[in-house]
Parts: sequence; structure tokens; C-alpha cells
Amino acid sequence: MKNLELQKCILGPVYTNCYLLKNKETGELIIVDPADCPEKIEMKISLMNGKPVAILLTHGHFDHILAAQAVKEKYNIPIYACRQEEEMLREPSINMTVHYGQGCSIVPDVFLEDLDVIRLAGFSVQMIHTPGHTKGSCCYYLKDEGVLFSGDTVFYGSVGRTDFPGGSTAEIVRSLHKLVDSLPEETEVFPGHDASTTIGYEKRYNPFV
Repeated sequence: MKNLELQKCILGPVYTNCYLLKNKETGELIIVDPADCPEKIEMKISLMNGKPVAILLTHGHFDHILAAQAVKEKYNIPIYACRQEEEMLREPSINMTVHYGQGCSIVPDVFLEDLDVIRLAGFSVQMIHTPGHTKGSCCYYLKDEGVLFSGDTVFYGSVGRTDFPGGSTAEIVRSLHKLVDSLPEETEVFPGHDASTTIGYEKRYNPFV
């Protein structure tokens, strides 16, 4: 990680990883999956002395988006997501926020297509569409920093659930292969839950490969 200062908040009822990506040179900061508790995210940003410039959503499930709107409004920054996740983000009955009394509807400012590369906080960020957990699940790859934020597509030695609406075991296996067959083995993988891993480890030991 050349210019990346990476910190994590574990938030919400299912212990979701929210990542804060700060450029050491510029102080600009990206928020990946503002899961819950906007106050905790704001406190972490303050402690990092970062200047938020964008929110990246890996997918639209309740446990990854509950603080997104509050954080967006606090810092007046755009939300990015995969185009195929538009309906889930918009509809509380599909993203399951309605079951948590919040009825959260998110309308991203920017929809990305597979393999789009954007420049944020001084980083080159590539969105990789990895359906299977949801139709619009995606990962964000910072090639120059050697890191991938995999949401609920890839976990340490496993993959995300496929029994929710829009899920598909066949698709998530294809998505896993898409990642391990194309990214360098030394790439560090930071998932939406639990511990980090590497592409090399998953290529060798993930039973879904």
C-alpha cells in the first residue's frame, strides 16, 4: 500500500466491515460500505484527519447501506454503485431495510459499468461486476495499491450467501474465478465481513474455485 492508509469500522447487527481509504499525500478519503452508525464513521474520519470525497457501495443489502445517506449528506459527497444494483438500492423491500424499521432507499449519484475505472482521492479505482450474492454485487480494485474490496462476493476461504433474491451459486462461482484468474496473487482482499485474505490464498484453498 504505497499511498493508502486503510482503516476499518465493524458496524451494525451482523458486524459489517466499513472501510476508510485515505490518501496519505492528499488527505482525501473514500468510504466503502457505510454500514450503520454514521456517528462512528464520522468519528473515525475525524481521527484519521481525512477529507471524504466519495462513497463506494459493493451491493445494496441493508447491512452495507444504512448509513450511506447520512454520510453523503454530512460531507456532500457522491455515492457510486454498480448499474445492476439500481433496483435493490432503491427498493426497501428488496434491500431488506424495511425489516429494520428504516425503509432505506438509495439513489446513487454515479452508476458504474463492469471494469469502469474512476479516479477518486488520487487513486485509480476499478469496479469489477461480480454477481452471485446479488445481481449487482461488485468489487473495487486499486491496482496501484494492490488491494481489492470484495463486499460479500469473496470471504476468507468462502463466498457470500446466494439464497437471497437475485442470488445465484453458479454466478458467484463464475465471479470468484473472474477474480482469481485475473488479479495478481499478492492482491490483498478486504471482504464485507470477517478477516482479510489474498487472491493467492483463495486460488489455492477456496473450495468454490
